[in-house]
Amino acid sequence: MSFKSAARVFAAGLTAATLMFTAACGASSNSSDANAGGSDSSDITQQTVTPGTLTIATGDPAYEPWVMNDKPESGEGFEAALAYAVADKLGFKKDNVKWIRTTFDSAIAPGAKDWDLNIQQFGITDERKQAVDFSSGYYKDTQSVVVKKNGKFASAKSLSDLKDAVIGVMVGTQAYTIVQSKIKDDIQTFNDDASLAQALDAGQIDALVTNTVESVYMVQSEQVKGAEVLGRIAGSEDKDGLGIVLPKDSKLTSAVTKAVDDLNADGTLKQLQDKWLAEYTTDLTELK
Repeated sequence: MSFKSAARVFAAGLTAATLMFTAACGASSNSSDANAGGSDSSDITQQTVTPGTLTIATGDPAYEPWVMNDKPESGEGFEAALAYAVADKLGFKKDNVKWIRTTFDSAIAPGAKDWDLNIQQFGITDERKQAVDFSSGYYKDTQSVVVKKNGKFASAKSLSDLKDAVIGVMVGTQAYTIVQSKIKDDIQTFNDDASLAQALDAGQIDALVTNTVESVYMVQSEQVKGAEVLGRIAGSEDKDGLGIVLPKDSKLTSAVTKAVDDLNADGTLKQLQDKWLAEYTTDLTELK
């Protein structure tokens, strides 16, 4: 090969290499530009089921004082107000919060979820943590017994007085564990508090056990006609309290936990409890 031919080959190779280098640099530059214009993985508002929207689930229906008038979107009621306070901490405006409804037991069952947060008085337990995530606790409640005033167990003074009663609880709740450990093993279970209240109202059960706030509301609202709160069950305080449920391994868990902790530290949780729960936590007889 002549010197000129060799030079032409070398030049052609150099030109090709230069073009490849230029293209690579261009691709790298374009990639960087694309990443710069894309979503920020650190932006919590983009990590939700629907980016830019925080989808929060609650019960159907949702009861006072947790949610007033079954309208969580109003922000009225302890849990409704808390949900919006958490949303604000996460960077969501009220208009960017969407509410949906779920059953209690489906919320804590394993599997994919179509919501980001679920709030409906979920007691934090190790068993539930195997299927879902929890925020830190936002309220510690007790369990209470509700009976009919004219029922045969209306005069009960202790937990042992209830051992022969037909007792109902909502399935999968702290109430089941408390009744089983402190009163009896034979327990009737119901899918929700509405069914539980109806069962006592209809005389299908002698007593029901649910959290104290809900017990007081059931009586005051006459969900069960002619009923009374027999008393709080001694030693039934929630170990870790009520927590917000998130899908297992949610990207929002640490941020929601921090939000609840911050709201506790700055006094917001106490303010919400004083506003919405004071009426429902008056001193009641303690059943031992």
